[in-house]
Amino acid sequence: MNRKSIILAGGSSIRLYPVTKVVSKQMLPIYDKPMVYYALSTLMSDRHSRQSHHFHPVRHHALRATAGRRKRLVAQPTIRVATQSRWSGSGLYHRQRLCGRRHSGLVLGGNIFYGKDLRALLEKFMIRNRGATVFSYHLEDSVRYGVVALDAQGHDTSLEEEPASPKSHYAVTGLYFDDNQVVDTAAELKPSARGELELTDLNRIYLARVQLNGEIMGKAYAWLNSGTHESLIEASNFIQTIEHRQGLKVSCPEEIAYRKGFINAQQLEKMAQPIGKNRYGQYLQRLLKEGIQP
Repeated sequence: MNRKSIILAGGSSIRLYPVTKVVSKQMLPIYDKPMVYYALSTLMSDRHSRQSHHFHPVRHHALRATAGRRKRLVAQPTIRVATQSRWSGSGLYHRQRLCGRRHSGLVLGGNIFYGKDLRALLEKFMIRNRGATVFSYHLEDSVRYGVVALDAQGHDTSLEEEPASPKSHYAVTGLYFDDNQVVDTAAELKPSARGELELTDLNRIYLARVQLNGEIMGKAYAWLNSGTHESLIEASNFIQTIEHRQGLKVSCPEEIAYRKGFINAQQLEKMAQPIGKNRYGQYLQRLLKEGIQP
């Protein structure tokens, strides 16, 4: 299946001001990597997808350069610069513009996913030919997110955007897979009270058609949304703890590309050599020395 996926890295990131007055949110570090690396690594789970990167029109230059240097890591990447900054409406616009009638994926740039067999879980849903898929995660405080309510069998029964009184603790994460109906379905949407086309409203249409595939990410997974100063620190501490204890990198695009056969040993060595004096470059060199094979 030729799925085209989008990293949504737009928005003005007001909640992270004043830091984001001078740098795009997606270039902020989550421990040892730019935030956008984590979204890119999530989408690289699908060997057959084509990646697109949608950036804020004012602060896109560093992002574009970073993603551009990663173009060898993914299958046939296409990099685009957004002309709109409103995150949800712009995401629907760019799906239509870049994906056309293809099946599509969308990940919000500030989302970090981690867990055992995460790639296997995502690939299972990436190959679905019909409907939309959303992933939910149990949060004590789900009021700041889209919230999904479940019936006794675990099926989605309702979706609400930032409800004052959530019907459940299951928040919708920033990762979506949709079939090739998504463009026509989005055409049915009306702007919300804040003047945007909402991803939640799009998923409600799929829910009404009984075509919404819901998947709960259980205790074996972690989902972090780095949209506040506090969550940036929490995410960095989480990644640092995992990497320090295991000696393995989390969401390392170069490693994923090598293991999946997107690049060969010579290409990986070329990427590692200029940064061989820091731990990131040394980690890439270690993969080669230890004989890690794709």
